[in-house]
Amino acid sequence: MTDAAPARPIILFGAFDRHNLGDLLFPHIAAALLPGRDLVPAGLARRDLRPHGGHDVRPLPEVLAALGPGSAALIHVGGEILTCSAWQAAVMLLPPPQIQATVAYLEARPQERLDWIRRTLGTSARAPYVASRQRLPGFDRVVHAGVGGVGLAACAAPMRNEVLSALRAADHLGVRDRLTLAQLVQAGIPAHLIPDPAVMVADLFGKRIDGRSSQGEVAAMQRTFPGGYLAVQFSTVFGDDASLRRLAAQIECAAAARQLGVVLFRAGAAPWHDDLGTLQRLAARLPSGSVRVFSSLDLWDLCALIAGCRGYCGSSLHGRIVATAFALPRLSLRLPAPGGAADKVAAYAETWDDPGGHFVVDLDDVAEGIGRALAADPERLRRRAAALVDAYRLGFEAIRRALA
Repeated sequence: MTDAAPARPIILFGAFDRHNLGDLLFPHIAAALLPGRDLVPAGLARRDLRPHGGHDVRPLPEVLAALGPGSAALIHVGGEILTCSAWQAAVMLLPPPQIQATVAYLEARPQERLDWIRRTLGTSARAPYVASRQRLPGFDRVVHAGVGGVGLAACAAPMRNEVLSALRAADHLGVRDRLTLAQLVQAGIPAHLIPDPAVMVADLFGKRIDGRSSQGEVAAMQRTFPGGYLAVQFSTVFGDDASLRRLAAQIECAAAARQLGVVLFRAGAAPWHDDLGTLQRLAARLPSGSVRVFSSLDLWDLCALIAGCRGYCGSSLHGRIVATAFALPRLSLRLPAPGGAADKVAAYAETWDDPGGHFVVDLDDVAEGIGRALAADPERLRRRAAALVDAYRLGFEAIRRALA
């Protein structure tokens, strides 16, 4: 009798080579659901996010070269990867001090921009976070574990065709919202609906996160606001003076009516996500004793901050999903998308939240929306959190089979 061959490595591929709450969570969730497997985190760039609770990430081509052809399976661990262009990916990997000058210089020089993107990412792919067997033929199996792409129909035809071609060659395709699913079905691509992986955060890491709540900056927020606080986050899209003025008025009204503090935090520090200076500008518009700016970017601190709040309000999809996982009230800010562009937060909420309970609002409706969210039945919130865990576990079994 011969010993069974060792299980082949599994590459965990995604945008966790930059700081963003959901992206940092995804490989932890995949690892917890695949105990004992040889897992290799890969992105587009070499980044060590371990100081923020993430992973030591290597570029995908480098990982494949080290493993050898046909010797590894690959999981797209999640995220809105189907519509992330090469330009967006490259800029989000820049150090913050370089962003403004780099973007300003390259936007007016298309050929230089294209050359720079290819040098930065090491690929000519238009959608570089979607691994393609045609471009990188070394995969044994390729699966997608709850990815999104609500704006795929609006992408330029060459990029859209590249993405669809890669998805047709996948061994299993799990998407996280009905809008993405409908577009793939229309293109003749079989796909399965599965919640975002982050619905598992409380179920898998609740004890770890609870431990973080009693230390450091999270504990300081709880001491500062013993009556509870709202966890508030928003992206740089809302950073103009007019938007901050409107948001401050709404947050002040909602918090004062319920005698709650306000904790402002960043769910992502990568370019085009959140900005500490913008949070400080909003804080300056609120009564000084009612607000604190949370500076930590540690993944587990961020989860603990949300888990300990009375309610979440923000533009981050994963801020919302973490609140959902902990059975907490949540309210999402509707992005000012031009021309009725698809909104991934609204698409996800409409797919997975209770009917009538998805609460995605414009800036001038935030105070009323927070009131409605906080009035939600706690038992109903707990049932929804448990149902999403069950749905993801069921969907992940299909992913596990596809990897076999």
